[in-house]
Amino acid sequence: MKMAEEPRTDNAPDERRDQIKRAALKVFAKQGLSGTKMSAIAAEAGISQGLSYRYFSSKEEIFTLLVREAVEETLSAIRNLNRLPGTPKDQLKAFTLRMLDEDHKAYFMLIQQAMASEDVPPQAKQHLERISPDETIDPFVPIFRKGQETGEFLEGDPRKQLFLYFSVVTGLMLQEIPSAPGYWKDEIDRLLRIVAK
Repeated sequence: MKMAEEPRTDNAPDERRDQIKRAALKVFAKQGLSGTKMSAIAAEAGISQGLSYRYFSSKEEIFTLLVREAVEETLSAIRNLNRLPGTPKDQLKAFTLRMLDEDHKAYFMLIQQAMASEDVPPQAKQHLERISPDETIDPFVPIFRKGQETGEFLEGDPRKQLFLYFSVVTGLMLQEIPSAPGYWKDEIDRLLRIVAK
């Protein structure tokens, strides 16, 4: 494989760093930290391994940076949940579609890999501590209750129903389901039947 040469533009370092990060995200999401080598990241990015070391000192540095970004992305999406347009069902639908989107799915899988791994760098562990089941489900409870009041969601304990729903969505995210663009948009109503009328 011919490796890409360093382009000569003013913003080339930022573009190259982003290229390496995107490649690393794909590799880490599938193989975790211990199963990944810098050579695999470089190969995915289409660059030489030596060039990758000009931008990052180690795979641990990239991993920690990506975990931080994944945690921030997750927390931002949850904080902005109540700003999504539409009814509670529309909001849950929009959030779920975002979770199942290929780009966000890779971040989620990275977090799952990081949480399951014992060799995660201490700084990455600190970022992961910002996410807990309570902090991820609690913001959905008021929206779910409102949806129950309007008759959109099934009756019952919102936390239990949300836990079940997100367990299913999590399982789907971890599967290698080959799907055409827009696949989940067509299937989301069927998925929502777990909690919605």
